[in-house]
Amino acid sequence: AGLEVLVAYDGQEGLNRAQKEKPDLMILDLMLPKMEGYKVCGLLKVDARYNKIPIILLTARAQPADQKLGLELGADAYITKPFQHEVVITKIKELLKE
Repeated sequence: AGLEVLVAYDGQEGLNRAQKEKPDLMILDLMLPKMEGYKVCGLLKVDARYNKIPIILLTARAQPADQKLGLELGADAYITKPFQHEVVITKIKELLKE
């Protein structure tokens, strides 16, 4: 899709990379080692330096309460697994245009 992708292997690394690199967008799982995705999302969204980074939560947690919490913490989109690649690419393009 012509996108440059940076990878982090756990929540703490994802938070550190986001703070250092200031990506245009983040795709974040919820079930991560070292720091769960909810916490990464919440920490970025309460910090004025990073709260404009759109965050897509892409997760196997499909319960309405999980989605509600993710959106309350500031996630810009919530997509559950299994997912269609086209849905993710469309959401990325939509969020990057805002």
